Amino acid sequence: MALASTAASALQDAGFVGTWDTDVLAGRSVLDAGAATLLSGDSSFAGKPLPLDVALGRIHPEDRGWVFDRIRTVRRTGGLVSMEFRVLSEAGHVRWILNRGRLAPDSVGALRGRGAYIDVTDLYAGASPAANGDDAAQGKHLEAAADQCIRVHSALERYGNANLQLISSMLLLGIGRALAGRDP
Repeated sequence: MALASTAASALQDAGFVGTWDTDVLAGRSVLDAGAATLLSGDSSFAGKPLPLDVALGRIHPEDRGWVFDRIRTVRRTGGLVSMEFRVLSEAGHVRWILNRGRLAPDSVGALRGRGAYIDVTDLYAGASPAANGDDAAQGKHLEAAADQCIRVHSALERYGNANLQLISSMLLLGIGRALAGRDP
């Protein structure tokens, strides 16, 4: 149980927003509560099949066209989904979201996909560990998080759940980016 507790805490600290599950043939996506709240603006949509324009209703107007084009392309071809885009919160604040996942044929050959959203706004706001306090202490916390995440990711690889592996990969990516952006 320590693994689940550590993973949940690490995901929250890394900005994990929520997950999506897409049935390409039906043209619908299902969001969990976190994703539904941030991306559609309505938590009651969680767990319900939604058309793309509703599921991603809060995408920033300047990003909407290219994001929808990319999604339509991957819905035709399958493969990796990886993009960062802006969403507008209910209060009108801009949030940057990393969307990572994969669309692949299911057992009958229909494309289905799963993925997750991570809030990476701090990477665009010029925030650094120093902005939140002592740089050395913040750096040690981030390095400790990286070490924990590597252990979690390794355990999840042994466990074999592709969805959890994807989420832990996203977390590692976020931590790596945060470490790379830190002043020496």
